[in-house]
Amino acid sequence: MKVTLIHPPVYINKNGLTALRPSLPLGLAYIAAVLRDDKHQITVVDALGLAPEQMVPDGDIWRLGLTPAEIVARIPADTQAIGVTSMWSYSWPIVRELLHALKAAFPRVPIVCGGEHFTAVPDLSMAQAPIDFLVLGEGEETAIALFRALELGLDHTVIPGIAFRAADGSMQKNPRRDRIKNVDEIPWPAWEYFDVEAYSSNRLVSGIYYGKTVPILATRGCPYQCTYCSSPNMWTTRWYARSPKDVLDEIESYIRKYGAANFPFQDLTAILKREWVVEFCQEVERRGLKITWQLPAGTRSEIIDEEVAQLLVRSGCRSLNFAPESGSERTRKHMKKMLTDEKLFRAVRASVKAGLNVGAFFVLAYPTDEKEDMEATVRLAAKLGKAGIDDVSAGFFFPLPNTEITRQLEKEGKVTYDDAFLKLPIYVHNAFLSEDRKYNDHFTAQELTRWKYRVVRAFYLRSLLLRPSRWFRILWNFVRGRETSKMESFLQETLRKFRLRKRPSAPVPPTRVASPGQGVPAGKA
Repeated sequence: MKVTLIHPPVYINKNGLTALRPSLPLGLAYIAAVLRDDKHQITVVDALGLAPEQMVPDGDIWRLGLTPAEIVARIPADTQAIGVTSMWSYSWPIVRELLHALKAAFPRVPIVCGGEHFTAVPDLSMAQAPIDFLVLGEGEETAIALFRALELGLDHTVIPGIAFRAADGSMQKNPRRDRIKNVDEIPWPAWEYFDVEAYSSNRLVSGIYYGKTVPILATRGCPYQCTYCSSPNMWTTRWYARSPKDVLDEIESYIRKYGAANFPFQDLTAILKREWVVEFCQEVERRGLKITWQLPAGTRSEIIDEEVAQLLVRSGCRSLNFAPESGSERTRKHMKKMLTDEKLFRAVRASVKAGLNVGAFFVLAYPTDEKEDMEATVRLAAKLGKAGIDDVSAGFFFPLPNTEITRQLEKEGKVTYDDAFLKLPIYVHNAFLSEDRKYNDHFTAQELTRWKYRVVRAFYLRSLLLRPSRWFRILWNFVRGRETSKMESFLQETLRKFRLRKRPSAPVPPTRVASPGQGVPAGKA
């Protein structure tokens, strides 16, 4: 079957005080791999990889990547099915526009959508866009079953893990499919359909840019149930890890194919079992690999002690982030964060001593936050700065669709699923919070903005004044275009966005197309 998979454009906030950047789409690359191995002919239209420097104004934000019309023009005329991914709900207005354009151009071709957004809000998605099928939750096995049924004309109504339009136009949602337990059997992402160099050379990577980059997913899911997180709905609360050998075999293949040297782990909870981390680090050393890897997401701190931290550094780990979210034990209890200061600082001290670049994430203005909670966060930020970590990120709370805290806010009449609500994450790192984007009744937006700068000031006064050499390192690396910390990533990303706004769009290269029998590696070759 001829299947076209699409990675849509994304929103970029030119005013956001953040180093967050879009990166290679892991989820879509995994789907491309399983469909390729099931003998479908795959075409990928990657809006970001094909136009990484094309920024189009859209109100107070920008669109990055191909336009919907440019995407439609690149789809083969004889395509038999179209798959569209959407990881983040804040991209929904762009994706919705794209879906309408796709259906207008290919009215008889089934459109299949998958990703965290569609899993979180299937009813809204199908009500607002001409979608034929949704793949809910973990997508590989469901995608294989659905596309095979579409190709052979089999009964799709019995396939678990999908939603679809019934004969009367209503949506039917089938029970979810069980999670894949043996994750080593999943083929590695099919990066041959994507322009890895375009992402890397434009620094469209998660975490810190340490050179040619390919993302890695070593584990799936998370056993915790934080109230603000989409993972329990998307992945359930089961955590499955690949074997360290399989992960490193994949990494070595990228070194050979792409000359990659930097591997950000995009796991929700990569560090969970001590024996897994130790085995992974020891296997890196045994193979003699000279790589850089990092944990840009907020990882757990329970198993990091001096021995583990030293192993991380020796195996090439350069950077990791902890996510205390709040300095208040009361707020963390509301969040179901399951973290104590004692465990956090044990891991922080060990990581700093080993020479890791360490950052911390804070979420301000959680709905239950009061003055004493915000003061506790300021104190924790100051202690972390004194302890020697490199960076802190303080963003305003935003409710993700279909999470526990969002369902509670819905009951209180504080959430309406309109575009403004879905686009909230785009503005979370703005310099100032506005009243229409806050969900805390104890402060005004202006007061919360002041709290944000108190947190940041408390951290950097300790971090930089106690270690003045960091000022020189940041400035020197900025001049040389290097990154070794999130602050340096932020400066480089700010410079990149400024340059893109000042230059005309670059020519867009051809779409990447590959088929079985045309030299495309299958499985884990």
